[in-house]
Amino acid sequence: MRRQPDVDIRTVQQAGLSGAHDAAVLDWAAREKRVLLTHDVNTLLRDAYDRVREGLPMPGVFAIPSEASIAPMVEDLVLIAGCSIEDEWEGQVRYLPF
Repeated sequence: MRRQPDVDIRTVQQAGLSGAHDAAVLDWAAREKRVLLTHDVNTLLRDAYDRVREGLPMPGVFAIPSEASIAPMVEDLVLIAGCSIEDEWEGQVRYLPF
């Protein structure tokens, strides 16, 4: 993210997970301790909640509506990144914009 260069963001494509099932993406995020950003408010969120119920690690998911304007989302993400502590979002699903 250019506005906050110390924030490390990767796409599923960069992680080699293009076309992977949501469960595989969530497994990768848990292993890498990465919070997910997603437009998929149907299946990925269901799988995230399933992981929490099963007691599996789930470092957090932020659901972003696909029709959302980019500028407010970037502002929210900069705020979140700057104010968060490690593991703060573990087991949580949050919706943006706030």
